[in-house]
Amino acid sequence: MMFRRCNGLRLDGFSKINGPGSHILISASNDVVVTNLRIVAPGDSPNTDAIDISSSTTVQIRNSFIATGDDCVAISAGSSNIDVSGVTCGPGHGISIGSLGGGGYDVVENVRVRNCTLKGTLTGVRIKTLQGGQGYARKISFEGIKFEAVDNPIQIEQFYCPLKVNCQNYTSAVAISDVSFTAISGTSVAENVINLSCSQSVACNNIKLNRVYISPSTPGNKVYSTCFNARGQATHTKPAVNCLRR
Repeated sequence: MMFRRCNGLRLDGFSKINGPGSHILISASNDVVVTNLRIVAPGDSPNTDAIDISSSTTVQIRNSFIATGDDCVAISAGSSNIDVSGVTCGPGHGISIGSLGGGGYDVVENVRVRNCTLKGTLTGVRIKTLQGGQGYARKISFEGIKFEAVDNPIQIEQFYCPLKVNCQNYTSAVAISDVSFTAISGTSVAENVINLSCSQSVACNNIKLNRVYISPSTPGNKVYSTCFNARGQATHTKPAVNCLRR
């Protein structure tokens, strides 16, 4: 179901079950409100994104239940002023910014993801970019997020390579800055619960974590954080994120 060049679009209170591909695509649209949706597909079904947003502004996704085999919400290039709140996601691949890059000039800014719950997802909240390309992803906040047995809860991944072959390193990259993770808690299946893996040539700047508490879903397991070329500050965070550069 694709909505293109739709201004003032309102979607409320319907279900979409077992779609063979992406369920709802919002493109080149402005002033969109999506509320009270139920989108369900098998957890092992490929390329079944629930809501894809691209080249759109002022989009609100509210109070929806999503269980798919891919991203619950994906915010792609050309999108700004996006507000995602009250979404329950799982199974699936979490809530994603991207993927961006890969040779083009991509921009995403002013994104707020808040008060969402992720259960048993492959990833939690993430920003993912391919190697190469230019542009920026900035002014992005994740707040009030709860994880339940999530794999890879918090990620910035600038070496994203979905096919896992011919993954070359480039000197150009999408610049990531002004990203905050606030009041986030829950449990992780993976040990590496915070992974801030930024471009070797273009550092991530002003990454802030505050009141982030993630523990192992299996008692006794360890959890830790990793960074690569990421700059910012972490306060009241467990595990500690001592790898962030000032």
